[in-house]
Amino acid sequence: MTLLQPGFLSSLPVQNALLIGAGAALLSGAAGVFTVLRGQSFAGHTLADVSSAGGALAYLLGISPLAGFFGLAVLGALGVEAAGERRAAGRDLAAGIVLGAGMGITALLLYLDVTLKGHGGAAVAVMFGALFAAPPGLGRAVALGALAGLAGLGLIYRPLLLATLDGELARADGVNTKLLGGAYLLLLALAVTLCAMAVGAILSTALLIGPAAAALRLARGPVAAMALAGLLGLGCAWGGIWLAYQSYGWTPGHVWPVSFFITALVLAVYAAAALARRG
Repeated sequence: MTLLQPGFLSSLPVQNALLIGAGAALLSGAAGVFTVLRGQSFAGHTLADVSSAGGALAYLLGISPLAGFFGLAVLGALGVEAAGERRAAGRDLAAGIVLGAGMGITALLLYLDVTLKGHGGAAVAVMFGALFAAPPGLGRAVALGALAGLAGLGLIYRPLLLATLDGELARADGVNTKLLGGAYLLLLALAVTLCAMAVGAILSTALLIGPAAAALRLARGPVAAMALAGLLGLGCAWGGIWLAYQSYGWTPGHVWPVSFFITALVLAVYAAAALARRG
């Protein structure tokens, strides 16, 4: 078996998938570090699942899936932020309520996708991703979205880090922590949207949390952790795409799901980081 099968890099669906995977991995790696540090992993999971309603709506209306996922993720972020809870238990309660509502809407929209539009594969594509079937040009849009998200994260990095480490000190220093938290949730909504483009809404938390949690075990300092998380996520995304492409020869005529390989690599990376930390 050759490292790169003929036609791998020249394939337009593969090029599109590599761009989507890169954009999702780099932004989610950086944003995921703060998600872990702030104890908002459940909020990330909530926004990812709520965004599935946007993906289902995109199929129903025939619009860009990126717009659909992001639109509902933003509404989910606004819903969580509107609860205005500072304590972790209160935030999780609000996130759980938003999650339940979002999944209920997703169920209705996917039903309408099948009954009204005949999109029998919509549920699999929305929930588990379909990277090789992504619309042409989506890769460039995801890459631009990732660059915009990284730029936004860079703008709020210092006050966000201070608020993450010591909220009371940040407020005493004049930081509007509520506004800052809302801005971060919007960036998180963008990150989970791009992850949903890569591995689907249900599995997107793996790409958001896994590389970041591994990087925090290995790196010294938040900047190093953000960079390492992005690189680990990129390796998992591109490695998953390569393995899925190779799988065509394992069961001739069928390609194994890209999302399976990406999430499996994320799990392996996190396990390796945990073992390295113990050693």
